[in-house]
Amino acid sequence: MSESGIHAGFPSPAQDYMTGCIDLNKELVKHPAATFYGRVVGDSMLDAGVEEGDILVIDRSLEASDGAMAVCFLDGEFTLKYISTSNPATGEKGGLWLVPANPRYSPVRVNDQSDFSVWGIVTYVIKKVRHVRSGRLQ
Repeated sequence: MSESGIHAGFPSPAQDYMTGCIDLNKELVKHPAATFYGRVVGDSMLDAGVEEGDILVIDRSLEASDGAMAVCFLDGEFTLKYISTSNPATGEKGGLWLVPANPRYSPVRVNDQSDFSVWGIVTYVIKKVRHVRSGRLQ
């Protein structure tokens, strides 16, 4: 593949072939000892473009910040949400909220009694865009 990338317009007849290769680990993983992959289950982040079956690249070395998409451990379960330092409904500052990207789900306030930790920050989402069912492309 050329260094300039793949253009989304009309293909150039001068470029009959692409050379080189992309090493996804080199491209997507900045901290190998702290990076993990995880597969999405559920639809709470659908409006962020994250769908069931997508693969997350999760970096545990990154600091959590307001607005980050994070894999969190909350009361014995892992969950994927945005981190917010304000109430998403009222905008009131203070506290920690886990915010879904699907209106079917409510934000969750993390309180002092919660068993909570930010497990890692999502740096990339890898998607499958071609689905084959019953021998037909969909």
